[in-house]
Parts: sequence; structure tokens; C-alpha cells
Amino acid sequence: MLWLFYILVITMIVGIPRALGYHRYGVLWETFLQELGVDYVVSDSTTLGHLTEGAKHVVDESCLPLKVYMGHVASLLNRCDLILVPYFRQLGREDEFCVRFWGLYDMVQNTFAGAKLLTYPLLSSRPGHQIAGFIQMGKTLGKNPLSSLRAYKTALSKQHSADKSRLEEGQIALANDGPKILLAAQPYMASDTLFGGTLANLIRKQGATPLFPDAWDRSICRNRSRELSSDLYWTTNREVMGAIQEARSQVDGIILLTAFPCGSDCLTNEIILRRVRDLPIIQILLDDGQGMAGLETRIESFLDMIAQRKRAI
Repeated sequence: MLWLFYILVITMIVGIPRALGYHRYGVLWETFLQELGVDYVVSDSTTLGHLTEGAKHVVDESCLPLKVYMGHVASLLNRCDLILVPYFRQLGREDEFCVRFWGLYDMVQNTFAGAKLLTYPLLSSRPGHQIAGFIQMGKTLGKNPLSSLRAYKTALSKQHSADKSRLEEGQIALANDGPKILLAAQPYMASDTLFGGTLANLIRKQGATPLFPDAWDRSICRNRSRELSSDLYWTTNREVMGAIQEARSQVDGIILLTAFPCGSDCLTNEIILRRVRDLPIIQILLDDGQGMAGLETRIESFLDMIAQRKRAI
């Protein structure tokens, strides 16, 4: 019967929710599974259906990204055998992920009782924790440690290459003619097709170029964020804040895209509004009730204001 067990493990399909950490580590996860010869499926790009479905599985006070994530998980339940739900806490000693990442595994496990989950930790206080986590994932999938280690190294290299490509694309975009607008948002908002994607298209429609925080090196951004706040410790918020510092002399305006009711975004945005006074800034707050209605008019008005400001200089 042991051989039958291994066959069942080897033929497992892993589901990957296209939300939250996927927008930062998606290449790493997909390549790791590819290198191990494991079948996987990524949930479809975000739609209002994901948001509506996800909202059914969380309390009303949950933030928009969490509702979207739960909708993606729900869409995978009948399409795979395991769902990848990492446990993220720290990227560095002074860099912590939002608490929604800390409890994500437990929330998914308790919300979808029949779902089988695959996970690994991201805890910087433990040397080699990420490698050990990927080796453990490989073991769960019926792979030996050496194969998992090789797959991890290849996956990490490809993730670094993908990150470098995004930097290069961002720098190319900076050379475009016309107004340039920094869409300052956490990656799971900026890179999501429903949220950041919709705003980026509206910006392009008005003849401007949208730029995202990943157009600048994350480690440099985390360091530069201290110029605006020495106390902020949320990893992705620090990267957004540092990207603003990097972009201040290169863009014509900033859109602060915030998910309701995100406490870390609210605090970060307040700091930015008080300390960045040399550029036009607009806040756009999204929740599951408002949706994307009325955004085109706001973007058009914001770009008109920027054009008037330039003519006045």
C-alpha cells in the first residue's frame, strides 16, 4: 500500500491564490512546483465575484485584501488537493508583515474546514527558516530534500530575475513623455488587476504613465522610508513610503491607493500627507461597497490639476 500512497502524493495538484503574497512571491512558488514536477493551478485574476464570495467568509470589519484572498481560496476548493497558504511574519528584525499575514493560515484552516493546506514560514529570526520550509513542503509533496533544495535555489533565482525585470520596466516607463503618476499602494493592491490594474488603465487613458513602487529597489526603499518615519516597521508600508522618496523628483503626482479598513495604510498615508508637500497627492480609498465607481472622474480631475500646476510654474 506504500507505493499507492506515493502515487497519490505525486499526482497532487497544488492551488495558489492569486492574492496577497502571490504578487510578491508568485514566481518563487510557481517555479518551485514546476521544478519538482508538481501540478499546480493559480486562481483567476480578481473579479468582483472573488470579492463578493470572500466577504461571505469573514467578518464585516475585515479589510478588502483579506476578503479578496478568501474569495480566491474559495475558487480553488474544487480544483486542487492542497492550497498554498504561507505563514509570513518577519522579513527582517525591524520589518514585520501586517498581522493579516500572521493569522492567514489559521483563518483559512478554520474557515474552510475541509481544505488541506500547504505552508511554510517566513521568520527572519530563524536562520535558514525559508529553506527549511521549502524542503518541508517538498517532503509533503513526496519529494526528497535534495530535489527540494535544488528546486528552491532555481525558484529563488527566477524570482530575483523577475524582480529585476520589474525594476527595468519601471525605469523604462520613467523615460515616457507626458505626466508620470506614482500609484503608491501595497503590492497586493497595486498589482491586482481589479484594483491597481483598473487605476493604471484610467491613468493611461488620460495620457499619463502609471508607475508602481516596485520600479525601485525594495531594500533601498525600506532604508529611505526612515527619512519620513523612523518608527514605521510594516515591511510593505515602508517600501511604499521609500518608493515615494525615490520617486519625488521623477514623477508629477502621487495616488495613495488604500484598502478599507487597513490600519497600517491609514497611518502611513497620514505621515505621507504631512511630510510630502512638494507634489500633488490624492487618496483613493476602496472598499467592497464602493467598488471602482467614480474613479475615472477623480483621476481626470487630478491630472487636470497637475496640468494646471505645470502651466503655472
